Amino acid sequence: MLREIDRNREGERKLHEVIKRIEPFDEGAAELARRHSDNLTKPPGSLGKLEEIAAQLAGMTGELWPELSRRAVIVMAGDHGVCEEGVSAFPPSVTPQMVLNFLNGGAAVNVLARQAGADVICVDIGVAAELEHPGLEPRKIVFGTRNMAKEPAMTREEAVAAINVGIAIAEEQYTRGVRMFATGEMGIGNTTASAALASVLAGLAPEASVGRGTGINEETRQHKVMVVKRAIDVNRPNPKDPIDVLAKVGGAEIAGLVGVILGAAALRCPVVIDGFISSAAALVASKLSPMAAAYMIASHLSNEQGHRKLMDVLGLPPVLHLDMRLGEGTGAVLAFHLIDASLRLMREMATFDSAGVSRG
Repeated sequence: MLREIDRNREGERKLHEVIKRIEPFDEGAAELARRHSDNLTKPPGSLGKLEEIAAQLAGMTGELWPELSRRAVIVMAGDHGVCEEGVSAFPPSVTPQMVLNFLNGGAAVNVLARQAGADVICVDIGVAAELEHPGLEPRKIVFGTRNMAKEPAMTREEAVAAINVGIAIAEEQYTRGVRMFATGEMGIGNTTASAALASVLAGLAPEASVGRGTGINEETRQHKVMVVKRAIDVNRPNPKDPIDVLAKVGGAEIAGLVGVILGAAALRCPVVIDGFISSAAALVASKLSPMAAAYMIASHLSNEQGHRKLMDVLGLPPVLHLDMRLGEGTGAVLAFHLIDASLRLMREMATFDSAGVSRG
C-alpha cells in the first residue's frame, strides 16, 4: 500500500514539475509581431486571423518568426468500457483496426499530414488489444478503461501515468526537432467520455454536451445523455480536481493528450487542438495550468454538439468551419497550412518603407 502511495506521489510530482515550467505568454514578442504586421504593404488588420496567428506564435515561442517546419500530429489511441452501454454506432473492435490503418498510412489524417509535411505519431496508450507494428509507440497504461457508468474509468494513478506518457512523447519529439504539435485521437466511445468531462469541468448540461459522435440517431443520443448522467452520479467527480474528473469519467487517450498539451507548452511549442475530444483534453490541461491555454490554437469548429460551447469556455476561437467530425487530428493538420501562410506573409511581404509605398 505504501509503495502504491509512493508511486502516486512520484507521478504527480513529475506532472507538477512540468506544469511549473510553463512560462507566461510573451506579450512583448507578440506586440513586436503586430507592429511588424502593421508595417506591411496592406491596411492594418486586413489579413484578419492570419495576423493574429502570427502574433500568437511569436508570443508562444518568444521568437518573431519561429521555425516550425518540423511538426507532428500525436494520435493517442484507447478504448472505453462505457461502450458496453451501447453509446456508439461502431463496435470497440474498430479502435485497433483503425490504429493499424494509421500505422499503414491509410487514414484521413495520414493523407492530410503528408500534404502538410507532418509526421503522424500513433501511440497505444489504452487499446483493449495487443498491437505490434514497427511504427507504433507502445505506451499502454490500461487495457481499455472500465465502464464509467458503473465505476471510475481509471484510477488516479492510471490517469496521471497517462498524462505523463503524453508529456514524454512531446519531449521525445522535441529532441527530434519537432517544434509544432497537433492533437489527434482514436477510441470508440470517446465522445461519451469527452461529453462527461465537458459537463463536469465546463458546467454544461449533458443534453448540451452529448452529440451524435460516430453518427448515432436521436434515440441513441438520448440514451447516451442518460449514460453520461449516470456516470457523473455514480462517480461524483470533483470539478475542482481535474485529475479526479479525468480519472473517473475520462479516457486514457484523452489523458495522453492532456500530457501532450502540457508538455508542448512547457517547451514553448504551439499545439494545435483538433475537435471535440481534443478540446476536452485541452479543457483538462487548462484547468491544471491556466497558462497552458496561451499555447493552444483551435483548428476548427466540429459538428459535434457542445464543441462551440467548449471553445467558448476555453476562449479559443476556431480558425476553420468545415462541418467536420472525424477526429484523428484531421482538422488540426489542416490548420497547419494556415499557420504556414501566416508566417510566410510576415516573413516575405514587403514593408511600406522597403517597397516605397505610401501609407495613406
